[in-house]
Amino acid sequence: MNIFEAKDLTHSKDISCDVCIIGSGAGGSPLAAGLVEKGLNVVMLEAGSYQTAKNFRMNEAEALRNLYQEGGLRATSDLGITILQGKSVGGSTTINWTTCFRTPEKILTLWQKRFGLFPLTSEELSPYFQEVERRLNIRPWSEEAANANNKVLLRGCKTLGWESSVLKRNVNGCANSGYCGMGCPINAKQGMLTTYLPEALNGGMRLFCNTRADRVESSTTRAERILASVIDPKTNRPTGVRLNIKSKVIVSACGAINGPALFLRSGLNDKNLVGKRTFIHPVVAIAAQFDEPINGFHGAPQSISSHQFINRGADKIGFFMETAPIHSILTSSSVPTFGKDKMQFMSQLNHMSVLIAIHSDGVHPDDVGGTVSITSSGRPKIDYPISPLLKEAFREAHKTLGTLGLAAGAKRCYSLHTNPVSIEKNDDISLFEQQKYGSLEHIIFSAHQMGGLPMGKDPNQSVVNSDLRHHSIENLFVVDGSVFPTSLGVNPSQTIYTLSLRAVNTIANLF
Repeated sequence: MNIFEAKDLTHSKDISCDVCIIGSGAGGSPLAAGLVEKGLNVVMLEAGSYQTAKNFRMNEAEALRNLYQEGGLRATSDLGITILQGKSVGGSTTINWTTCFRTPEKILTLWQKRFGLFPLTSEELSPYFQEVERRLNIRPWSEEAANANNKVLLRGCKTLGWESSVLKRNVNGCANSGYCGMGCPINAKQGMLTTYLPEALNGGMRLFCNTRADRVESSTTRAERILASVIDPKTNRPTGVRLNIKSKVIVSACGAINGPALFLRSGLNDKNLVGKRTFIHPVVAIAAQFDEPINGFHGAPQSISSHQFINRGADKIGFFMETAPIHSILTSSSVPTFGKDKMQFMSQLNHMSVLIAIHSDGVHPDDVGGTVSITSSGRPKIDYPISPLLKEAFREAHKTLGTLGLAAGAKRCYSLHTNPVSIEKNDDISLFEQQKYGSLEHIIFSAHQMGGLPMGKDPNQSVVNSDLRHHSIENLFVVDGSVFPTSLGVNPSQTIYTLSLRAVNTIANLF
C-alpha cells in the first residue's frame, strides 16, 4: 500500500511529486484523499510510526510511548501545562476522544469581522460539514449510553438548570470500551487511520512514516523542496537517511506546534508572525468523589457537554465543560500530590468523576495566547503565560465545577491544586477565593492546539489567506488547526476536517 517505514528506508533518495503533505492527521489525510481522487501524485510525510488496531492493546503506558508527542510528556517550557498531542499515522485523530462540533457561528462571525475572513461563512462551509459528517459517521451519542462519568455532568446541569447537550462522535460500531485515547482496537473510531488515509493510499499516495520534515527550501515566491530525516522509532534519533522531496505544491499539515517550528527552521518568518497567537484551550479540572462506583475508564470518554458559561461577558474568558476519562496514568499525573496523599486519592479512583473546564482563549481581544519558538537544535518550545484574565477564568471554572459536582451528588470535590481544596458543601465554594491560580499552582493541560500560523486577509497580521495559501509563497499551504486566528470554544477536529476538504479544489486547480 505504498507505506514506507524506517526499516524500509535504508538509503537517502530524491523524490518528486505534485503535492507533498507534511502530516497525516485531521488536516493532511482528507486533503490527500481528495487530491489523489483528482489524479495528482501525492507524497505524505509522517514523523510518527505506522500503528494500527493490532498494535492497540489498551495499555496506557504503551499508548503514551507510541502514539503521543514526546511520549505524552510534551509540555510548556515552564512545565506548567501538559500538552496531549498525537504522534503516529493519523495524528491526534488516532488518540482523540471522538467529540465533533461544527465551527460555532459566533466564531465564524468573529473571524470575519476581526480578521477579514469573509469567505468563511456557515453557508460556504455547510456542504463540507455535511460531507465530513457522512464520511466519518458523525452522529449524536445517546443520553442512555452515556457512562456514569458523563452522567455526573448531565445530572449536575439538570439539577442546576444549566444548558447541556449530547455530543456527536465519529464512531461506527463503537464497543463503548472507553479506551479511545489509546487507539481503537476494533477500528470503530472513524479517524484518519481508517477513513481518508486508506482512500489516499489505495489511490496511489506514497506515505513515508518515521520521517521528519526538517525544513522547506524556498525562494521569495515559491517553495522548492522539503529536506527530511528518517527517524529510528526506538531511539527517536535520525538514522542518517535523508529524503529530498521536490514538489510542485507543499502543504504543512503537522499541527499547531510542529508546523510553526517547521516554518521557523525554514526561515519563513519575515514578518515575525510565525508561532505567535498560539492557543491551547487550557483545561482545569475537578475530581468529584461519590459513594457509588463511577468507573470512568469504561464507556465513551465524552458524550455530554455544557456551554452554559462559554459567554461570560465582554471582559471575561468563557469556558465549556466536558469530562475526561479516568485511566490510571492520566489521572495520577494530573494529581499534583505525592506519597500517602496520592495513594489515598488513587485508591478511590473508581469512585471519582473528572469534570473539566476548557477555556476559549484568543476570543477576548486582549488575549494573545502563547508562542511557539525553536531551541538551538530546532525542537519546538512552547511558552504560554497565564494572564490575569485566565487566572480569573480558572478560579470561576473551579467554583463552577465544584458546584456542579456537588449538585450531582458528590460527597466531596477536589481542586487538583498543589495544595488541593476539598469541598463538601456549597458554603465551601468560597475556599477557591483563597487559592492561587496560574502555572504550577494547579494542574493545567491541553488536548487542543491551535494557531501559530493564522489565517487572515491582512498579510501583515496573518500567515495564510482564507484559502489557506501563504500570502507570499504561492505554492505553500497550511492545512491544520494552526491556521485558526482564535480558539473555537468547541473541540476542533471537525473544523480541521472541513477546512481540509475545502482546500482540495483550491490546490487541485493549480494543476
